[in-house]
Parts: sequence; structure tokens; C-alpha cells
Amino acid sequence: MRLFLSSYRFGADPAPLLSLVGRPGRVGVIAAAADAWPRTARTSAVVSDVMPLTRLGFTPEEVDLRDYIGSDGHARSAALKERLEGFGMLWVRGGNTFVLRAQMARSGADRVIPELLLSDSLVYAGYSAGACVMTPTLHGLDSSDDPAEVVATCGMEPLWDGLGVVSFAIVPHHPPAELPGAEDAVPLEDAAAVRRTVNALRLAGIEYRTLTDDQAIVVNGDRTELV
Repeated sequence: MRLFLSSYRFGADPAPLLSLVGRPGRVGVIAAAADAWPRTARTSAVVSDVMPLTRLGFTPEEVDLRDYIGSDGHARSAALKERLEGFGMLWVRGGNTFVLRAQMARSGADRVIPELLLSDSLVYAGYSAGACVMTPTLHGLDSSDDPAEVVATCGMEPLWDGLGVVSFAIVPHHPPAELPGAEDAVPLEDAAAVRRTVNALRLAGIEYRTLTDDQAIVVNGDRTELV
């Protein structure tokens, strides 16, 4: 199993991701975390991820999970699995973690992706929401992501469990402790929201790991490290 879970894109250095992948090739870009956004904002978000991936030598293609949602869930999940098997890596961007989780459930991606990871068919690279959804729980993330967007966007109640691929929760966009005043200046998230998430996890006794926007967690087989 190979995972690259970051707070923001490649973190400080794309080298650990490139080492995990090997030779860059086709990458499936999943932007379901942005499905609640206006169409133009969502499109811009996809482009903003495609460009840096292309510069690193990858060939990105969007995989819209909405194309795999319908009444015949088994057939659509099979079609999604067939599509994802053609990629060497999945790139799952940030946005609303609850919307991403719901769209994964509706499309069957929450079953297909873990299966592909267990067979080591591809690398999973996810940042922010894309990282958080791989954990056992989304507890505390409602401090920054609105669960109410799920009903309007997905037509279902929000799910509070993650895919459980890793055994700990992740708190992205955590301020670097060594920087004076950093606790009040988080580039991509409200610092108070980050603190509320940490406090909620502590009170619930849930194991968690924080990530600054320069950090990532790399899983390669039985080895897990912070880079």
C-alpha cells in the first residue's frame, strides 16, 4: 500500500511523492470535495491541480465521481474500478471532506479505492480533505467543513466515518509551532477552526496527527513516516 497524505498538495518538496510513484504517468484527479462549489470555482480548482502535476511530468485526467452515481450501483462501481485501474496514481484534492466522503459512498469509490490500494495497483495522493477521508473518522472536521453541504449537494445525510485506510485522524493546515505568531496565521484554514478540531479529537480520545502545509505522511507498505 502506498499513500501520500498531505495538508497542501506536495508539501515542501514533491520528491517523496515522486519516489513513491516512480516514473510519472497517468494520474486520475478526483475533485469531489469541490462538488458543492459553483461550477466555475470547481473548474478552476481542477485546473489549479492539473497544472503543477503536469509540470512534474504526470498526465492528469479528471475522474468525476458524479459520473458513477446511479441506480445500478454494482455496475457503476465496476466501471469506476476499471477506470481507476488505468492510472498509476490518484490525486484527491481538498475541499469539503464531508462532501468528498458522501460522493465516495454514492459512487462506490469508498470500496474500490481501498481494494486497489491493498493490491498495490496504484498510489493514493490526497491533500487536506483528500487526506482526511482516508482516516477512521471525520470527527472534529465540522469546525472547518460544513456537513450541511452534503444534503444539498449529495441528497443524503453526512457520514462521519472515513475509509479507515490509516489508523489515525489527520488535522491539516496546522500552524508551524516554531514560527512566532504562526498560531494565528494559517494560510489555508482559520487557526481557531484548527484548534477546535484538535480539541475535539483530544476530548474524544481519538489518535490524531497534525500536518502543516509543508508536511506529508508517506505510507509505503508497513512503513509510515512524516516528511
